[in-house]
Amino acid sequence: MTEPIVAAVLIGRNEGDRLKAALAALPKDISRAVYVDSGSTDGSLDAAKAAGVDGITLDLSSPFTAARARNTGVAHLLRSGPRPDFIQFIDGDCALDPNWTVTALAAITADPKRAVVCGRRRERYPDDSVYNWLIDREWNSPVGIAKACGGDALIRLDAFEVVGGYPDDMIAGEEPEMCVRLRQAGWTIERIEAEMTLHDAAITTFSQWWRRARRAGHAYAEGAHRHGAKPERHKVTETRRALAWGLLLPLAIVLGALMFGPVALFGLLIWPLQILRQKLKGRPWAEAFFQTIGKFPETSGILEFHWKRLRGGSVNLIEYK
Repeated sequence: MTEPIVAAVLIGRNEGDRLKAALAALPKDISRAVYVDSGSTDGSLDAAKAAGVDGITLDLSSPFTAARARNTGVAHLLRSGPRPDFIQFIDGDCALDPNWTVTALAAITADPKRAVVCGRRRERYPDDSVYNWLIDREWNSPVGIAKACGGDALIRLDAFEVVGGYPDDMIAGEEPEMCVRLRQAGWTIERIEAEMTLHDAAITTFSQWWRRARRAGHAYAEGAHRHGAKPERHKVTETRRALAWGLLLPLAIVLGALMFGPVALFGLLIWPLQILRQKLKGRPWAEAFFQTIGKFPETSGILEFHWKRLRGGSVNLIEYK
């Protein structure tokens, strides 16, 4: 038996030193790599070429999405050299652990129906801000058979092609959406107990955190719109929870105050009580607080998705860096 061929697709836009770290961390067991740039002005393409990696520019005549960049990277690999068996996708603000490829390859080849393997993504600077710390906790997903992966993952090319890759037009949530189609086609996704990547969120302000949460809401809404029917019910719970806390309860309190007077404003205590409830369930105070108020930007993203969908308008990327 011949050794499986593993190639890599990196994507990014103005990642600067983060991209240089990602390129420097590429292990030797990755046969070749391509970096797909989305309109950077910081010399990212030059950095890729200096690292011996193919650098290509995404056609920006269509709106940029990470999904389209990844698909473009795969297409380039197929045109420019031997067909890989597996592709390691890497976001440009992430760096692979040196032992990841060997570990992930052993896991994915152990089962011919295993389409995706992902591991522990960690924040590079979790102590720089409460937002980075929160994201580091978010990355710590359960080990075992999973419903979805994130932007960094080792994927079997045959499975990727069967489902047609990532959805080009999704601005967020494209990885879970593709995983829905993979699972429906009979493939499996697994999160293994192994270090995978270091991620540099670089979120230091409340406004950055808000935009990221708004983008998550947009992803919930679009995911539910595409795959919300039974039995999948993809992102339906997350969408309903955000709307309940971020829209319906505030509206009910405002209407109650108009109808019954200021006494209805005591309903505003429901948010502090929810934070306390989350704390009593074992969450740190900061996590309980931001998860509770995060329903407001998530609701904003949900409403934005449906407003643009109904109007037929273009969807713009929601960036937080």
